[in-house]
Amino acid sequence: MTDRPYVLSEAAFGAVRDIEFQLAVLPWGATEAHNLHLPYGTDNYQCEAIAHESARLAWERGTRVIVLPTIPVGANAQQLNIPLTLNLNPSSQMAVLADIVASLDGHGIRRLVVLNGHGGNDFRWMIRELQPRAQLFMCVVNWYQYLSPDEFFDEPGDHAGEMETSIMLHVAPQLVTLDDAGSGDAKQFKVEALREGRAWAPRRWSQVTADTGVGNPAAASSDKGARYFRELTRQLGEFFCELAVADCDDLYQ
Repeated sequence: MTDRPYVLSEAAFGAVRDIEFQLAVLPWGATEAHNLHLPYGTDNYQCEAIAHESARLAWERGTRVIVLPTIPVGANAQQLNIPLTLNLNPSSQMAVLADIVASLDGHGIRRLVVLNGHGGNDFRWMIRELQPRAQLFMCVVNWYQYLSPDEFFDEPGDHAGEMETSIMLHVAPQLVTLDDAGSGDAKQFKVEALREGRAWAPRRWSQVTADTGVGNPAAASSDKGARYFRELTRQLGEFFCELAVADCDDLYQ
């Protein structure tokens, strides 16, 4: 029997059938290039490791949380000219999420956290559309925005930079070949409002960066990744505990 009963893919029916789970966590990543030194599954490795550790911490405090299998494909339409990028259009993601929500509703789960590990995924509009017809409460956490990286990294970067590389050096060091890394140099929009974030458009990735990275990974280290990972999962574990006992019909003060 697994020593991680909070990980659904490892749990047997006999271990879960009598547990009244308070909260489900759905990690959702992507399959895309991450510079020349990180694997295509970087977002999945990170998101899953963060979900599992946060759930472990919450479980040890008595919260009955279950981590669902990671969805490994995200919204990557702007990277499809990069070899072996996999894309799920947002409308397809919506269909997948709706089916998972319907499944959980039928099993009496009353709270769902979508733990997002990919910047191209946007679950807010999906939750807005699904929530009125679902019995369970839904929310989304972009883990990379939950805890500011500024005190942990010199130059966190946006994609496969110091932050992501450091976390991967902590959770899956065997998959990192830092000596192969490109510089992560990236171009910015010429239009001022787009450049400053006052307007938004998706980036055409191969026009922005030559090595698919955005941010310099040179200063990355396992120690930096471990420090950030520990504090992030501690805070997320506390969030899971608080949400698990919250009255979702009375959330406002």
